[in-house]
Amino acid sequence: MSNQQPAINLRAIVKKVLETIDREREREIISRRFGLNDRRETLEQIGDLLGITRERVRQLEKAVLARLKAQAADGELPSIAEAEKVFIKHLHELGRVATVADLTQAISGQDDDRSQAHVALIATIAPGLVIIDENDDYRPAVAIGEHHDEAKVRHLIDQVVEEIKTVGQPVSIDELHARLRFEHPQHIQALASVSKRLASLRNLWGLIKWPLVNPKNIRDKIYVVLKDNDKPMHFSAIAGAIKNSSFKRKDVTTQAIHNELIKDKRFVLIGRGIYALKEWGYKKGTVADVITEVLKKSGKPLHRDEIVKRVLKSRRVKETTILLNLQGKPQFKRVAKATYDLA
Repeated sequence: MSNQQPAINLRAIVKKVLETIDREREREIISRRFGLNDRRETLEQIGDLLGITRERVRQLEKAVLARLKAQAADGELPSIAEAEKVFIKHLHELGRVATVADLTQAISGQDDDRSQAHVALIATIAPGLVIIDENDDYRPAVAIGEHHDEAKVRHLIDQVVEEIKTVGQPVSIDELHARLRFEHPQHIQALASVSKRLASLRNLWGLIKWPLVNPKNIRDKIYVVLKDNDKPMHFSAIAGAIKNSSFKRKDVTTQAIHNELIKDKRFVLIGRGIYALKEWGYKKGTVADVITEVLKKSGKPLHRDEIVKRVLKSRRVKETTILLNLQGKPQFKRVAKATYDLA
């Protein structure tokens, strides 16, 4: 026997709720504020349409929602009670809190604006649920009221953000769980998902401004690929890695990749078409520049084999290229058999 929760008809439930609102103006306000039939509208837009002030629209919206929530709590809206059970089941599976988008996807298999609007209205009315309103820091979300109120949810989200800031680099949910000791890792992931200040990529979470979790352009994507590979790559291999990645807008040309590598100071050319990250200790410059640096650091003449060995640590070139630079560039002089110093 299947334990799967039967699907609920969000549209039908919302229709029943709206039918309990006697005044057409109030129905219109709720429909437009939640975007039940079209896009969401502001208080000003609805006020202009209905010929009332934005403050009056706000008052009416608040009063209608309070009345509906009271009716649901008194058992007068059985469809809301039915929906609340389904919502709570999915919220438990999602980590007790979820963005409206994630909850809508879990309930209906869809995440379009209309479906999200229906979920948001039902969750707002359901007495056992808590709404986290959207602002600059938080996505619109729903939580189980038995565990948290809105202020507590926001506080916990802020804790996750601050812990990631403390770590200072992208971190896994399991690592966060070890540091925060919340009840379950899934709860931490759910909280992180609500924060607009965080982003994730390949199971790592970080601040949204960090390229490793939120690459915004080609250069950031190149950086992520090189960082993941942890060793230098040819630009064509970088292009291939981006095309095979889970990035958005990953259809880029090899030439475009090469162009961005040349422009960005984070990347260093260390061989023919081979690039490394500057943060790995590589410096820009020709093979002759690297030989010069090697001899300067040494402070004494070096055998050509030792020079080759040290240069190859920072450049992917043929040994003959290094030897030709040693023998052909005026800044180097041979001081003994196969031994060179700066001129």
